[in-house]
Amino acid sequence: MIGICSYAGYVPRYRLNRMNIVAAMGWLNPAILMNAAGEKAVANHDEDAITMAVSAGVRCLNGFSPADVDALYFATTTAPFKERQNANIVAGALATREEIRTADFSGSVKSGTAALLSALEHVGAGSGHKALACAADCRLGKVGSVQEMVFGDSGAAILVGDKDVIAKYVGSFSTAYDFVDHFRGANSKYDRQWEERWIRDLGYDRLIPEAIAGICKKYDLELSAINKIIYPCYYGGARKKINRDLGLEFNQVQDDLMMDAGDSGSAHPLLMLARALEDAAPGDKLLLVSYGNGCDAILFEVTEAIADFADRKRVSDSLKNSQEFDNFYKYLAWRDMLPVELGMRGEEERLTRWSLVWRNRKAILSLQGTRCLECGTQQYPPQRICINPDCGAIDRMEEVVLSGKGGHIVSFTSDMLAATLNPPAIYGNIDFVGGGRLMIDFTDCTLEDLRVGMPVHFSFRVKYFDQKRDDTFYFWKAIPAGEAIKNA
Repeated sequence: MIGICSYAGYVPRYRLNRMNIVAAMGWLNPAILMNAAGEKAVANHDEDAITMAVSAGVRCLNGFSPADVDALYFATTTAPFKERQNANIVAGALATREEIRTADFSGSVKSGTAALLSALEHVGAGSGHKALACAADCRLGKVGSVQEMVFGDSGAAILVGDKDVIAKYVGSFSTAYDFVDHFRGANSKYDRQWEERWIRDLGYDRLIPEAIAGICKKYDLELSAINKIIYPCYYGGARKKINRDLGLEFNQVQDDLMMDAGDSGSAHPLLMLARALEDAAPGDKLLLVSYGNGCDAILFEVTEAIADFADRKRVSDSLKNSQEFDNFYKYLAWRDMLPVELGMRGEEERLTRWSLVWRNRKAILSLQGTRCLECGTQQYPPQRICINPDCGAIDRMEEVVLSGKGGHIVSFTSDMLAATLNPPAIYGNIDFVGGGRLMIDFTDCTLEDLRVGMPVHFSFRVKYFDQKRDDTFYFWKAIPAGEAIKNA
């Protein structure tokens, strides 16, 4: 049996109330008031599509071994790199084997379902036993645009396998059209869209019902037999019309998360699917439909194994873990939409020495250390010689991944002079669970949240951005693990 073995979503901590955007930009475009209800998820200044995909992947692989993943597919329309495989960075951060198939999917917001279908086909063809499809997006609309109102930042991950399946893959149906509603050229930063009636009436209103009708015909299925129909559509009126025209019951349609997170592009269909799986019962049929230059429709049937996931609220808990983000200008600065002065320290050279990174890739990407086979001493960074003065064994080490172990705070400080888009910079020493100490940055917290001895967990983040070379460098940061700010 081929299907879904695990799922997860990641919604960043910060939420921007859409009325704050209206208050700042309503003078320019009063029509944005039509989309002012609810809030949108905002990635932190040190988050992007890669880091959100990693966060979703970590949650998805909880209870599974990354070493068992045979393929990893990453979907996004906001990839940090055009010529460096983004999926490899995600795989490295998740501590998968290096003997693994990886691929990037892009070019459309239905790339998330394209990645999921490839994962299903990879396992279905017998090329491997487990495949992970990750998706995340951090799309931008121009200030004062509808896109700025509705786009949100999020990630999602679906683990596909051939054993212990919680939702069996039944089949799929796809369409492909060069229907241009949204587009972004190779050198464009902002999404551009055509007239809204075109998008609603000839886009969502035609293509989504066509995909639903196509898969129902292909598998001789009545719509009434489907328990949840999951599709993205950020136009509320168009969504109601589709539901009405198809004769769908209210409880048949999965909530689109627009009030809580916003439309997350490539990740959104997978995020909605993960949310639907939280409430699914054995025997339920779930129909996932993506939209973007055509549609993918994928049908699943929930199995008895879903009961093992009853306590894993891997989307709803991320949605609840929120903090109001009420500074619209800070949001603009974080997205490089508003130039800010970081002082002379912000002009420091940040050249990445890739030969050094290659030699230390596991220590950087998956926070890998070593454990002495003679005395059991754990240490970071990886060592050839045991640091235990009573041991000193040479080349008697085993690799150990520390990113999932957590630790506790030894010391911390704040720095108002450091160049950062979220002052003050907060950093300090942490001790890993099991041994080892590291000076590390803290994120998703304030100075008041921290205390010595507090437990922390680790999150893969942007360490710095080299603007001169358009290069992003990633490393792990610490997040205090108190209930008020818990974020997997």
